[in-house]
Amino acid sequence: MKTVILCGGRGTRLGEHGATIPKALIEIGGRPILWHLLKLYAQQGFNDFVLCLGFLSYEIKRYFIENQNEDFKIEFVDTGLDTNTGGRIKRVESLIDDETFFVTYGDGLSDVDLKSLLDFHYQHGKTGTLTAVHPQSQFGLIKLDESNAVTEFQEKPKLKEWINGGFFVFNRKIFNYLNDNSVLECEPLESLANERELIAFQHTGFWKCMDTYKDNMEFNQLWDSEQAAWKKV
Repeated sequence: MKTVILCGGRGTRLGEHGATIPKALIEIGGRPILWHLLKLYAQQGFNDFVLCLGFLSYEIKRYFIENQNEDFKIEFVDTGLDTNTGGRIKRVESLIDDETFFVTYGDGLSDVDLKSLLDFHYQHGKTGTLTAVHPQSQFGLIKLDESNAVTEFQEKPKLKEWINGGFFVFNRKIFNYLNDNSVLECEPLESLANERELIAFQHTGFWKCMDTYKDNMEFNQLWDSEQAAWKKV
């Protein structure tokens, strides 16, 4: 079963770090975030990958060709420099030889149980499953009483709302919703939702994406303090 990873985008919010190397190669604990992601899947029995490349694609190819000491089966596909997420998936359609496959973003890590996610997808029988997660607030929160007195500080708590955390499972019907210019998170997923063909797998454990340089620093702090939950799956 294949896992399609969207790792062709530019790390525009990572400043100079995202301008000189692909976002997927920015390191956590001395290894690229993409390596951590592949390891997460491989440790749970899924080691057949299709990497949807774009920005500085040759750097990603070179890294994995020069570091072939892992049990990863990788197909590298240049899906265009500025292709949108849905378009990248559409461009690897011919490589998906199973009815069901994983898709995820190349900048997020989690301790999600992939086998439970896959079982959940099979049980509901719809076109797609996304992993819904509670995001961490970017800011500390305060609580007020009826007189507006501050009663409590909460340091960047998890929010109660659900967001799309990636870690998708799709069947091949998803390709009917995609074209070369699709943004996965817009019309394709919205159409699936309107048709009740998209079901959420609720994950309350660890999840974090690397959107900014600050996120990268926080990932490295978790690694250095041996609190890297994604490593323990």
